[in-house]
Amino acid sequence: MDGGQYDVREADEIRDLGEYDTLLFKTASAAGSSFLAGTILGAITAAWQDVPAVERNVALPALKKTGRIMMNYGLTFGAIGGIFAVTESVAGSIRGENDFWNSALGGAAAGSVLGIRAGKLPVGIGAAAALAAVAVIVDAGGQRARTPTGREYLPFPRHNPDL
Repeated sequence: MDGGQYDVREADEIRDLGEYDTLLFKTASAAGSSFLAGTILGAITAAWQDVPAVERNVALPALKKTGRIMMNYGLTFGAIGGIFAVTESVAGSIRGENDFWNSALGGAAAGSVLGIRAGKLPVGIGAAAALAAVAVIVDAGGQRARTPTGREYLPFPRHNPDL
């Protein structure tokens, strides 16, 4: 469809953040959204675990345990997202290119967070390799979850041909 009813743009034009394309914005948005995803996963995990026994002089033990688990997961995911964004942006600015190597470096750095968290070098190496591979695969796929069809599913048309 060339120019018809739908707005067809290249992937780089869609991902162009304009004035928000800064290291601080990318890092804050990646860390914030990752923290939120981690806290949600932490809440789900806490719901599946056993409730702690009620102790004397301890108010709301189940709620406190749930909060600790949510914070633990949230901080871990937030660190992973933030480290990925910082490393990818810094690698791109140092190298002067925007390609899959930046994502691979970001994925490797983000995976190392899991190794540090676990306190084991093999876990860090494996997680770094896995996250780097996933980042490269996502970049190779054009950062899309599915093949574009050229259709937009909006409650209204972008261009009204009758006007």
